[in-house]
Amino acid sequence: MRRIGLAFGLLFLWAPISLMVFYAFSADRIPFQWGGWSLRWFAALAANERMREAALLSLRIAAGAATLSMLLGGLAGWALARFGPFRGRVLLGALAGAPLVLPEVVTGLSLLLLFVLAQGAVEAWLGWAPGRGAVTILLAHATIGLAYVTVVVQARLATVDPSLEEAAADLGAGPFTTFRTVTLPLIAPSLAAGWLLAFTLSLDDVVVASFVSGPAGTTLPMLVFSALKVGLTPEVNALAAIVLAVAALAVGGAGLILGRRANGAG
Repeated sequence: MRRIGLAFGLLFLWAPISLMVFYAFSADRIPFQWGGWSLRWFAALAANERMREAALLSLRIAAGAATLSMLLGGLAGWALARFGPFRGRVLLGALAGAPLVLPEVVTGLSLLLLFVLAQGAVEAWLGWAPGRGAVTILLAHATIGLAYVTVVVQARLATVDPSLEEAAADLGAGPFTTFRTVTLPLIAPSLAAGWLLAFTLSLDDVVVASFVSGPAGTTLPMLVFSALKVGLTPEVNALAAIVLAVAALAVGGAGLILGRRANGAG
């Protein structure tokens, strides 16, 4: 019975994705109508300069936002897990976790107001201010990703015995040396997991990016979403197949590396 439930669950999750990949190889111009095997839509996708630019912009923003989220979220999670009770701890934890529970519309609107006020203040001070675009999207996505990284790192440190760090300090290691040689290697997997999570969240975000972006900041999800208003094209199916293949290769490669490390450690 459990196997049947698992099969239905996997079918529910993967059937829509499998259909998109299947119809990506159709020669018909209608996205969900079979017209014979063809790679014409992959070629059309490669020739679509606007979509290529949007994809590269999304990758750059996602990588930058994930890196910033990892750095700030890692420090926040470390402080919440290791510094004990301190003034403002509850407020820091609430602010760090707020993006996890707030609707994306509220988050996007609040960030838009923040950027508008900041732009006005900078313009009044310098006489010029940069417009909204890739930088504002990156900062917005980093704000959201920071919350997830904080939770992951804090949960990891909650399972780590503090005596390991105390032993390093007793042996003469300073706070920075203890963090670099003991704490950082212990939380490295959680930092990597947080980076990947923040990267994924940034890569597929539409709502928040739509609030904080400008004319020069059209990401790939925004471009695909706007294309749905005028009609879906088979190029989107081809894009889905490529994204799925890249994700499968990344997950498979990560699993292979981790497996080799585990065998080497054994």
